[in-house]
Order: sequence, then structure tokens, then C-alpha cells
Amino acid sequence: MDLEQQEPVQIETGVGFFDHMLTLLARHGRFSLIVKVEGDLAVDAHHTVEDVGIVLGQCLKIALGDKAGINRYGTSFVPMDEALGRAVLDLSGRAYLVFDATFDNPKLGLFDTELTEEFFQALAFNAQMNLHLAVLYGKNTHHKIEALFKATGRALREAVTFNPEIKGINSTKGTLA
Repeated sequence: MDLEQQEPVQIETGVGFFDHMLTLLARHGRFSLIVKVEGDLAVDAHHTVEDVGIVLGQCLKIALGDKAGINRYGTSFVPMDEALGRAVLDLSGRAYLVFDATFDNPKLGLFDTELTEEFFQALAFNAQMNLHLAVLYGKNTHHKIEALFKATGRALREAVTFNPEIKGINSTKGTLA
């Protein structure tokens, strides 16, 4: 993961739909991301998806360092045809996930749609960020999940962007641990 470069984006998890979602996350977040996973897909995709969330969260935390000069907060609403997704986040150093989405289709290819929440839980807790996600409306499961990944990428871009008007850490405590 490189927050200052947009290329390359190369995703190989063995789970096609998840590869598509991670590509969207990186492209809309405008960051470089290389992911190559050899998981236990003979069982199912759960560990692969969760472990990618863990590692991406850890990479994000390391890439941000002390977080000096970044906006810290990010918000994005993304429409995907009939669906509307929202992501609001705070790179506060405190981990929390609010996930408000339901999916009528339980599986998209090899991807169990309940793994969407598992991925974002792992990402939020390992990056130590507050992440609030919601599908405000929609019918198509693919569109709803896609809106969440795109919105999260866009909110991350806003949050990690350096702002020259911010002197030091964007916190009254002086730290975002």
C-alpha cells in the first residue's frame, strides 16, 4: 500500500468478487495496492477476506505514521445505480465499526456477502479508525457492496490528504494514537 501513488493496483486473492471490490477501494482512494493471497479457499473465503482486512488495516496504520497534517476525517456518499452507500470515518486511533447494511443475496461467486462486514471490521480495528458504513437504500446486492467499497475508498482519500492549514496533529490532545 502506497498512499502517495495511484499505481500499481494488482489484486489476486482467488475470490473474484473480492478482487473487484479491493480494486475499487484502491482506485477510488487513489492509492497503490498490491495484494497476493494464498488462502484456504478449499474451506471458504472467510479467512482470506478477514486476513486481507487485517493486513490492509495494519499497512494503513503504518503508512499514516503520526498523522501530522492530515485531514483525519472523511465522508463520502456513492451511488451505484439504484443503491446509495455512505462511508464516514475518523482516523482517530480508536477502533470502531458501525455497519448498517443488509444483503438479500447471500453469495456473489465465491464471496459470502456477510464477509463484507468481516472485512470492514478487520480493516477498522487494525487501522484503529472509526468507520461508519451504511447502505441507505438499494436492491441489488452487488451494487450495495460496491457502493460501500467505493465510498470507503473516497472517504479514506479525504481523510489521509495532507492539509497545509493543519499544524501538527489534527487533535486537541496533540496525538492520534
